[in-house]
Amino acid sequence: MKDVEIEIQVRLKGSDILEKYLNKYGSSKNKNYQKDEYFTPPHNNFLAKEPVSEWLRLRESNKNSINYKKWHYKNGKSTHCDEYESEIGDIRLMRKMLEALGYKTIAVVEKTRKTWQYKDYEVAIDSITNLGNFVEVEYKGKLESVDPVVITAEMIAFLKSVGCTNLERNHVGYPYMLLYPERQVFEAV
Repeated sequence: MKDVEIEIQVRLKGSDILEKYLNKYGSSKNKNYQKDEYFTPPHNNFLAKEPVSEWLRLRESNKNSINYKKWHYKNGKSTHCDEYESEIGDIRLMRKMLEALGYKTIAVVEKTRKTWQYKDYEVAIDSITNLGNFVEVEYKGKLESVDPVVITAEMIAFLKSVGCTNLERNHVGYPYMLLYPERQVFEAV
């Protein structure tokens, strides 16, 4: 689905079962370090509204990128987002441009990410500095019209079918959890 992202983030105690399954049945894509710097513009403080629904991110990794996400919520839970992303060559210069325009850094997320492709999903196991270990499952299927709620339920069912237990879903994202640790709320799924 063009410019739409459906993904879940779950806290997972012990990712060994999932990693073994993905190594056997998925195709390993890569393991890399990522430094994500989140910004807010001077004319629209993204943190002023709850739940935070907009994020602008610079990612420093093996492929540098800029990304904007506008999350959609239903009953206080994220369902999907509009996503616009592009690779960039000189991340230092892009950061200077944003700062010159008045954008302010609001959070930095550092992580090691292992990624696999499994059927219609991209599965990432993230080890995040000051947060711990999480799994992201993102829908990468070819269907143009899908129901995010149905896809999300299928992602959770996939994790459970592999043997992942005690799943706790995060609806607010890594930067929010770093900014507001006292507001962390997880949904048992």
